[in-house]
This record gives sequence, structure tokens and C-alpha cells, in this order.
Amino acid sequence: MKTEKISEAVVRRLPVYLRFLNELNRKNVQTVSSQDLGNKLDLNPAQIRKDLAYFGEFGKKGIGYDVNYLIEKIRQILKLDQNIAVALVGAGNLGRALCNYNVYLKDNMKIVAVFDDSPDKVGMQINNLTVQPMKDLARSIREAGIRIGIITVPASEAQPVADEFIRSGVEAVLNFAPVIIKVPPEIRVHNADFTTDLQSLAYYLEDA
Repeated sequence: MKTEKISEAVVRRLPVYLRFLNELNRKNVQTVSSQDLGNKLDLNPAQIRKDLAYFGEFGKKGIGYDVNYLIEKIRQILKLDQNIAVALVGAGNLGRALCNYNVYLKDNMKIVAVFDDSPDKVGMQINNLTVQPMKDLARSIREAGIRIGIITVPASEAQPVADEFIRSGVEAVLNFAPVIIKVPPEIRVHNADFTTDLQSLAYYLEDA
């Protein structure tokens, strides 16, 4: 792997490649070219080759990429060959939906603990997970080796939850709350903002 810093855009494209490669694998397709990948994913084949070349030489000129081998390598790059435990705070509608999505995940990244500070939700069962009180968060994170936290609480509660995650040893946060949270530079945060995405989509609509 090259030692230069890999951009976030490259890292975000890798799961897109992996998803399509998994589809090819299910269809027993053994090799694929960057041109085929580009056509199917609406991406420049040169960009795909450049993205993959950051991490090694995976293809053969005139043949393309071995689908199974490339799946294995991208999984390793994304650390999906490891068991990665995830915790979620906020057992509302979105939090429950994400916990229920666990059953569809094929990779080793799973939500293993869910927390809420509402007495009405503590003790509730969601897809074989029992909602725990926030006071148990730090202990559970240490015991389960949890490395990623998901925030699905109202905006006013997001920063305190992020702070608690970081104090407990979480290394990365996926934030669904509609607010920017502040974290130390060594903590990675991705914000999933449905409102922003919908509003940006509206730009492309034809005028009424």
C-alpha cells in the first residue's frame, strides 16, 4: 500500500466497488475489467484503476480483476475481515430500524449494544438486543471492545453522547443527529444528514 494519505473520497468509493463485486460474485462472474465497473457504476474507469492502485496492483492488463480476489482485498482494506463491534445510542424509530438492519449484514461489523436514557425504552428488545441505560455505556464498550458509535438522538443530546462515546474509548462516530458535533482530531466522524441530502436533491428538480 502506498504511504501517501488516502482521500476520503477514495475510501467512500471502496464500499461501492465492494457491493457491486459481491453482486458479480453471486452471479458467478469470475473477472471484471475497470471498463465494466465504470459502465455499471457510472464512474471513470481510470478513476477506478487509480483508486485501487493506492492499495496495490490487483488487476492484470488485458484480463481485468479477479472478482473473488478483489473482494478479499477490499474487505481487508476496509477492515471488514475483522470483527468490529458497534454501539448505538438512541432507541427511537431510526435507532430501532438500524438495529433491525443488523440481520441483513453479511460482514463482521455489527451493532452489539444499544443504549437510551428513557426509562420507557430501557429493557426493550430490538432484534435480540436489550436496550441498556446510558450509565452502562462505558462498561459495555470496554467489555465488548466496541470501536464505533452511532448517534440517533435529538440534536440537543448529540454532543453529550459523542463526548461519552469518546471518553469510553470509541474511535469513530456515525452521527445521524442534525447537528455538527465536536470531537478530538484523532476521532473520525461521518455525518448522515437526511435533510441536507433531500435539500440538495431538490436543486436538480425541474422548476414547477
